[in-house]
Amino acid sequence: MPGKIKAVITAIIDQRAKGDAAIAKLTATKLILKGIDPDRYDGASPDDPAVLEKLASLAKDLGVAI
Repeated sequence: MPGKIKAVITAIIDQRAKGDAAIAKLTATKLILKGIDPDRYDGASPDDPAVLEKLASLAKDLGVAI
C-alpha cells in the first residue's frame, strides 16, 4: 500500500508534537538526522520495508506508538 511511510512519519511527528509547531520541527529534524527525510515521502511513495523498519525503531526510541 503506497503512502504507508508518509503515514507513519506523520503519526510520529503528530504524537510527539501534540500541536506544538516547534516540537514538530524538532522531531522532523531528528528524523533527518537519523537518515529519514520527511519531505522526501508523500502519499504516492512506494513502501520500502527497510525504511518502515527503521521508522518503527525510531518510534520506539522516541516513545511513540505507531
